[in-house]
Amino acid sequence: MNIKMIIVFFCFCLGNEIFGQYKSDVTKPDVSQPMIKDIEIPRVRYAENITPRELKMHLDVLASPEFEGRETGTPGNDKAAAYISKYLYNLGIATIPGADEYKQSVAFTFSKWLNNEIGINKTIYKHLWDYLVFPSDNPGENIDTDDIVFLGYGIDDEKYSDYKKAKVKGKVIMINKGEPMRNDSISFITGTSQLSAWSSDMGKKLKIAKEKGVKAVLIIDNDIKKTLEVNRRKVLGSFLELGDLTHKKYDKPTHIYISSTMATEIIGGKQKKILKARKKMAKGKASSVELTAKVIIQLQKEVKVLESNNVIGYVEGKDKKDEYVFVSAHFDHLGKRGDDIYFGADDNGSGSSMLLELAQSFQQAVMEGNRPSRSIVFCWFTGEEKGLLGSQYYTEYPLFPLKNTVVNVNVDMIGRTDENYNDIKAYTYVIGSDRLSTDLHKVNEEMNQKYTHLLLDYKYNDENDPNQFYYRSDHYNFASKGIPAIFFFTGVHKDYHRPTDTPDKILFDKMASVGKLIFHTIYELANRKDRIIVDKEIK
Repeated sequence: MNIKMIIVFFCFCLGNEIFGQYKSDVTKPDVSQPMIKDIEIPRVRYAENITPRELKMHLDVLASPEFEGRETGTPGNDKAAAYISKYLYNLGIATIPGADEYKQSVAFTFSKWLNNEIGINKTIYKHLWDYLVFPSDNPGENIDTDDIVFLGYGIDDEKYSDYKKAKVKGKVIMINKGEPMRNDSISFITGTSQLSAWSSDMGKKLKIAKEKGVKAVLIIDNDIKKTLEVNRRKVLGSFLELGDLTHKKYDKPTHIYISSTMATEIIGGKQKKILKARKKMAKGKASSVELTAKVIIQLQKEVKVLESNNVIGYVEGKDKKDEYVFVSAHFDHLGKRGDDIYFGADDNGSGSSMLLELAQSFQQAVMEGNRPSRSIVFCWFTGEEKGLLGSQYYTEYPLFPLKNTVVNVNVDMIGRTDENYNDIKAYTYVIGSDRLSTDLHKVNEEMNQKYTHLLLDYKYNDENDPNQFYYRSDHYNFASKGIPAIFFFTGVHKDYHRPTDTPDKILFDKMASVGKLIFHTIYELANRKDRIIVDKEIK
């Protein structure tokens, strides 16, 4: 499961009008009504093929030391893709139409810092401690200067411009976040208490700096610890972007988020001039200050293109074969950090193993003459931990028409329990089922009542949930294009994104019970007379 998507989409959601609260409580099955368990019924028999023993067999391989955490673009990730492909081949699952393999190639641009150092006067500062600079957003370059301009907020607006009288071409500027405000908290730019885009969009400031010929921008971050905490994992390892970006043209200058300590060192003996400039800004008058600190910036990075693969197989439908039920899980994880392997047993070896069992169950149905009405596509996405990149690529370059993709059923982390359910194993969180389709929600609830009797917790389906899990796994790239999506998840635990997420902690019995519900929901979606209706708006 991916962390960084939360920030963008959380802000997005807050900005949208709420048309009605999505389900966020718990559904308990009516246990006075017996579950259907008769294995003479084909679908019940196929669901029973999902066993703890076979789930463990797959997971012990996918989360083994040999696969080294399955990080996208590494040999371990390739080994996992090969294991999944071989299993599909042995099952007799069909390959992608027009191909003889199960792989959809995805190109990523890999970038990481090889050298990253800033010296101010005679003090050397540490990356990810004193400052932050993203390899994906910045060219690698060396800057040696004692010509720096404090440029207030770095704004160029008809109602307020820091650039009006300042000479900044070819120079390094240092700016504050935000925008000038009156004492009564009214913005000089908007004339109201609402902030302008200059506050919410740093890119706006950086692009204007580029247009003005600025060489580099130092952004004073008074809460650098929080910024580092949010972005540390993103910058620590290799950073991946979708596509071949080796010849990327940067529309922003080199820009670095610096601590107030670094800013104070750069200001040096000109504090009084800075205070005077700030007082002018508080009156809506721009003011700049030329500074003379010796600043040396050394940024060198490695950039190369990596090839990875989404792994895709499908079971062709019978009479509605041109309609698709798309079932997904991501098989990548975090790889290695030094000697530590991030095994990713729950995240998402559990979902990947489950898809292998689901594929086997539906292939058995085919072999017994019970081919589903609609086609079922099984997809193992790469690059989820890098920002949902594998699923983003698929939805931009689909192998099956998105207009005929009825639903996405996504499985991510279903092998453990969280602190809310230490004493209850027969549960799952359900996310997204009622976001776009009332039908989808009803189908899953009905299948649970008939066949599995799990407790269905919709806590994380609440649109105001601070975790915003709805936006943090691969189903979101389908939902954003209007395709109904349902996400099965059993919660975060203390081993989440740690080397201790290992197979010995997986609850395979519990995992199999969740898998049976997933199977019955897919089976129903694939065989019901009418495709589910989209009757909700995309938010």
